[in-house]
Amino acid sequence: MAQVRHGSSRDIAGRKREYETIYILRPDITHEAVGLVNTKVRGVIESGGGTLLKVDNWGKRRLAYEVQKQMKGMYLFFSYLGTAGLVEEVERNLRLTDSVIRTYSVKIAENVDPATRTSEVTDESFAKAATPRPDEEEIATGQANLRAVFGDDEDGAFDFEEAVFGTDDDGPL
Repeated sequence: MAQVRHGSSRDIAGRKREYETIYILRPDITHEAVGLVNTKVRGVIESGGGTLLKVDNWGKRRLAYEVQKQMKGMYLFFSYLGTAGLVEEVERNLRLTDSVIRTYSVKIAENVDPATRTSEVTDESFAKAATPRPDEEEIATGQANLRAVFGDDEDGAFDFEEAVFGTDDDGPL
């Protein structure tokens, strides 16, 4: 069982701290697996008495340096309110998840009145956070626009030949 911190003498009763956590997942992770990790983090925040304010998927990006033999990673952003110790529990759960290669959390503000902060998270926006945006290479090569128009194959992979030439492995469409 994790040790729970009860706060500091600076904490005002009824107020919470605002945190932002960014975590990086392996680049080859499936959309379903991203959704499972996001659901796990949301569950930790809500069961710890926190409030999820914003969730965003920043897509695949090149890392500044190799991390766990990976040069790219899928970046996810969570903004939330919680009591002291909640961020440690979120990071502990992320460290125990195999697909997470790096986490980074910062405290944005102390003694935030939860009534003044509204959550931007809806079921639709939360589900959308499991779907990555195009990565930097797709944007640079123009494949991102083709992917948006033509979508992915049944196997979840983008087929450049099919999008450009109207053919697939079996011949013309």
